[in-house]
Amino acid sequence: MLKRDGFKQLAGRKIALITNHTGRDRQGNHILDLLLKAPGVKVVKIFSPEHGLYGNVDEKVGHTTEPKTGLRVYSLYGETRRPTTQMLEGADTLVFDIQDVGARFYTYSATLGNCMQEAGKRGMKFVVLDRPNPITGVMCDGPIADKEHFGFTAFGPMPVAHGMTFGELAKLYQREWGVKCELEVIKVEGWKRQMWWDETGLTWMNPSPNMRNLTQATLYPAVCLLEATNVSVGRGTDQPFELFGAPWIDGQKLSAELNARRLPGLRFVPIEFNPSSSKFKGEKCQGVYVIVTDRIAYQPVRSGVTMAWSLNKLYPGKFQVEKVVNLLQNKQALEAVKSAADPGKIENVWQADLAKFREMRKKYFLYK
Repeated sequence: MLKRDGFKQLAGRKIALITNHTGRDRQGNHILDLLLKAPGVKVVKIFSPEHGLYGNVDEKVGHTTEPKTGLRVYSLYGETRRPTTQMLEGADTLVFDIQDVGARFYTYSATLGNCMQEAGKRGMKFVVLDRPNPITGVMCDGPIADKEHFGFTAFGPMPVAHGMTFGELAKLYQREWGVKCELEVIKVEGWKRQMWWDETGLTWMNPSPNMRNLTQATLYPAVCLLEATNVSVGRGTDQPFELFGAPWIDGQKLSAELNARRLPGLRFVPIEFNPSSSKFKGEKCQGVYVIVTDRIAYQPVRSGVTMAWSLNKLYPGKFQVEKVVNLLQNKQALEAVKSAADPGKIENVWQADLAKFREMRKKYFLYK
């Protein structure tokens, strides 16, 4: 809509652009190139999130220079995770254009909140160029993050899968969590809440190095709950988040256990893999490959905690179940994973709080 309207919303503005390689229009034009050609708009600063401006770095990122313009690119995933006064000098408007995947612990949502806070402190306008949630705007699931876990993987009290766009989240941040700034959201045209990414007609661009397709984005809120434990979630393979395992796991035993749980929309196949990097680099692992048979029926966080529960049942004392809380981010939910006789009952501990969040978020819906 910004391009269609001739960039009038940014006319006369000095822009600090927060973006990465996903900031493109339907024709593949990058937002930086579009703004550089826009009448009356001046880009004076560039900021990049985790993974850098080009989305290809899987470690802390330093400041760089954008080669075409010579503009400084300030990293928000290095020495600082929020823009400083010095970095923002000469700008009066922050423009945010980054693709999300709909999970609380995907750090771009915290970068959004941090940058909104810094804009508010300085009386700067903050503009969100909204984008579709690739796993729909209806997948809202999991426990609400405890306050002790608020930070870069949980900007506030939201569930694991939030089912919102960044434009909607920005409005929620502003009105529910006290993030004060002059906010404008430029909406997406043609997107509906029930739509998956492959129904938008848009080109998939890996929003991070290990998020390579819609299946991985779909499974991410489930499988990534194991990330902090002594289990590989497939980093260093061709299919991260579509499989998980470890050298001490019996893949056939684990797949049988998980299939017996009859998780809606999922099946599990025993697999062997050898990560080329990351956890268990160069070691032969066994585990399971996760097949999505019905993405509508699929329940991500019920599935993720059942994976953790099953590993703890089969490998007590070996599986680092305590570390599940690092991304589950809710102590009561972790205790349920550890103590439940039936993993299907674990989700009962968060349903009341989740229902409140689901109802509250409706106030900020921009799409039907």
